Amino acid sequence: MKNEILVIDDNADIRFLICNILEEKGYVVRSAANYDQATIEINKKLPDLAILDIKLDKADKDGIDLLKMIKKLNKSVPVIMISGHANVQVAVDAIRIGAYEFVEKPFSKEKILNYVKRGLEHATLKKDKESLESKLFHSFDLIGESVEITKIKKSINKISVAESRILITGQTGTGKELIARKIHKNSLRSKNPFVVLNSALLDENKYEKELYGEELSDGSVSYGILEKANNGTLLLDEVSEIPLETQANILRVLIDQRFKRINGTKDINVNIRIISSTSKNLSDLVKSGTFREDLYHRLNVVPIEVPSLQSRTSDIPLLINYFKKKLAELNGVQEINLNTSNDLLYTYDWPGNIRELRNLVERITILSVNENETNTNQLLNDILTKNPKIESLENTFNNAMNFPLKEAREEFEKKYLLNKIKTNNGNISKTADQIGMERSALHRKLKSLGIKGIN
Repeated sequence: MKNEILVIDDNADIRFLICNILEEKGYVVRSAANYDQATIEINKKLPDLAILDIKLDKADKDGIDLLKMIKKLNKSVPVIMISGHANVQVAVDAIRIGAYEFVEKPFSKEKILNYVKRGLEHATLKKDKESLESKLFHSFDLIGESVEITKIKKSINKISVAESRILITGQTGTGKELIARKIHKNSLRSKNPFVVLNSALLDENKYEKELYGEELSDGSVSYGILEKANNGTLLLDEVSEIPLETQANILRVLIDQRFKRINGTKDINVNIRIISSTSKNLSDLVKSGTFREDLYHRLNVVPIEVPSLQSRTSDIPLLINYFKKKLAELNGVQEINLNTSNDLLYTYDWPGNIRELRNLVERITILSVNENETNTNQLLNDILTKNPKIESLENTFNNAMNFPLKEAREEFEKKYLLNKIKTNNGNISKTADQIGMERSALHRKLKSLGIKGIN
């Protein structure tokens, strides 16, 4: 498919010249002579690349405004800015906003074609990288055979085909978005959009604009998340961070499935499945008055609690083997060899959970290129032992001295048993014999200490 380029310049001669140059090279070219024409063309269809003059014929709007519009719609679209009388600050501002290149008039045919070629190649490479990363890390593979993960997998199979709203809870990095994506993929909406709204990253004053979109004074429309997710699935990530005043509006949308854009007058009807996720306890927030109880009950129709990595350490070998294969593929290097029975992997707290483990494997994959297996495993030891979160049994003992007797004993027993179980590759019977306990008694002890996911 031929690349499509939008040329925007109020000088007819320059516009005609650029269009001719591009058409001769086989590009599909559209053009606009002013700001209003440009907004129509942009809203009609985003081009693969835009060539945009800084100064246009509208006093209150210029090429910088159009650049912002394009980047808001799709950051990946390369935009080449051109000008005959721009200063250095204008050029700096354009690049900062997201312009791919800045060209001063007059320019040669070779220069403009070179910039276009490089811009399109850059966009293609970026798109390919994002696609590969999506396949690798959002490939809907939920890795693990622990009791908790097995239960979640079964739940996903049951609830995916339903339309019920789902609330996914769990610590940061446990894979809440991955579970939401898997639910969407297995649902009847799988061919429609899956859209994520990270509530924690939005400015408090921009929630409604982000959700509902806006009708602008020039007649153009800035589409919100709700319209982008129509007929698909919307993930409200970190839903606990939505301001209290906005929660009422979201509740109304959930009930009515319709809304008005900002500055709009007509109702927009949508059909969206809502999945929410949070790392906080929403019921506690309801009690404190910072989260609406009626919204909580609307969202929490089907709850899914995702366990921490520390509570399912038996899955660590499976996760490592999965990540090292995928990361080797992504980085174009040989797959690393790691000793998955290393005690440090199981005594570490993993505050970042699955995401932290993946980052660890990625770091070792990159740093251990051309290294032998011994050096790779030494690198693993070096990284983990230098991490202040790592707790050896000796450190656990020392730290426990600051606790009351009961808590100190439980803390030490937990670390001791985890260490022994992993030394024995998860074999409960062997561990029980080694420490002088009956298998059933060891199971009861593990349960009392809150250690899950070990069979």
